[in-house]
Amino acid sequence: MGERRITKVVIVGGGTAGWMTAAALSRTMDNLSIHLVESDEIGTVGVGEATIPAIRLFNALIGIDENEFIRETGGTFKLGIQFHDWGRIGDVYMHAFGQIGRSLGMLPFQQYWLRGRNEGVAGRLGDYSLNETAGRQNRFARLPQIPNTSLDGIAYAFHFDAALYVAYLRKVAEAAGVVRTEGKIVSVRKDGERGHVEAVVLEDGTAIEGELFIDCSGFRALLIEEALETGFEDWTHWLPCDRAIAVPSENAGPARPYTQAIAHKAGWQWRIPLQHRTGNGHVFCSDFISEDEATATLLANVEGRPLAEPRTLRFRTGMRSRAWNANVVALGLASGFLEPLESTSIHLIQNGIAKLIAHFPGRDFDAANIDAYNRRIRFDYERIRDFVILHYHANQRSDSPFWVRCREMGVPETLAAKIELFRSQGQIVREGEELFVEIGWFQVLTGQNIVPCGYHPMADALTSDELAGFFDDIETIVARTASRLPFHEEYIAQHCAAGVPA
Repeated sequence: MGERRITKVVIVGGGTAGWMTAAALSRTMDNLSIHLVESDEIGTVGVGEATIPAIRLFNALIGIDENEFIRETGGTFKLGIQFHDWGRIGDVYMHAFGQIGRSLGMLPFQQYWLRGRNEGVAGRLGDYSLNETAGRQNRFARLPQIPNTSLDGIAYAFHFDAALYVAYLRKVAEAAGVVRTEGKIVSVRKDGERGHVEAVVLEDGTAIEGELFIDCSGFRALLIEEALETGFEDWTHWLPCDRAIAVPSENAGPARPYTQAIAHKAGWQWRIPLQHRTGNGHVFCSDFISEDEATATLLANVEGRPLAEPRTLRFRTGMRSRAWNANVVALGLASGFLEPLESTSIHLIQNGIAKLIAHFPGRDFDAANIDAYNRRIRFDYERIRDFVILHYHANQRSDSPFWVRCREMGVPETLAAKIELFRSQGQIVREGEELFVEIGWFQVLTGQNIVPCGYHPMADALTSDELAGFFDDIETIVARTASRLPFHEEYIAQHCAAGVPA
């Protein structure tokens, strides 16, 4: 076994993907030499500042203190994503993390809610979510469970400054033995017999050799595409946005404990509150709006004074045909891109790292192991893709050609089947290791006005009075608990305030 064991890993590229990989491998894999190569001349995208709760598992994996992490990255807490104008103009709903209501017997809460809505005794779905109720009041605390009840407490993720996160991860990784080399890669040396990458060569002629290479070189995909010509599957026919304008701004009020996604005529805008600034961006389709108009739309909707000139990012949605080819594993933007509507960019890096650790190869690079990794990564990408497409497709807007096109376009069969099952039964089936759970799909489907024809017959087991009492009890507990939480900024000031300049 020792002869088969890989001992030298080379990570090409820094940024979030490179340093997350370096930190994770250095903290979990023994007797592994990890060498990261990056160039300060090559910029990183660095706008991914919102996450989902799974990031807490990654932080635990690499053994970091949560309060320190938030201080070092100018972070804030995130309870979900609030969507504006996605179904119809004027609509507002939240995809909140965590539990909503509680199940009764075999039946999830949402089936009772569908019945209650039909009978006029159920309130807004978000009234039964502690996350959404607290978010609307700008309140937060670490609360795993509501005391003296069977109801879950707060589920949370983070907003943070991507550049500060990279710097923090670098400290963690280098402390664990990762070696960084500054330099620009000018060529890739391959094994003529197997086609594996043997080394990357820098401008000064230095060759950095390895056995396993991790491509974190961003959209360039230096190893997985330029060297190995793996191929890319383009999904722009389903996700047509191809540009983003990003600009930071001053905070204009208390930091909200949630991300905002505000739909515009040819795309949408993110608003991400940090301790020291707010991240803003406008994701749009260049077929329907010019870059100048998209920039003007963003600047007209920024709450605080801009802190820099807007910058443009160009992208193509889709994924690499194989995330793992030969002895190269692509992570981050090198493996594919799904726009940040549901804050999955960093999660896809984390997910790729976790699966790489699970499928960590020997020097023979067994094909069955690589195929299993690629199948699992494809499944993850495709199911997240479907969830993002749902937001665009399930709209009732007629104010612009962009939204009409999104509504009328064909969608993947996997998504079409999910929508049809929901319309007919109010049911959502989570398959395999799908990232988004049933209640997440339910919030978006109902938030964007897809109404099921019925509900599960077991929901009729309660009398009308019992059903009304069931809703009243949960709403009362949620409202009372939320009102007792500290305000978000007060909680940060007490536990994890950053010393980051504005």
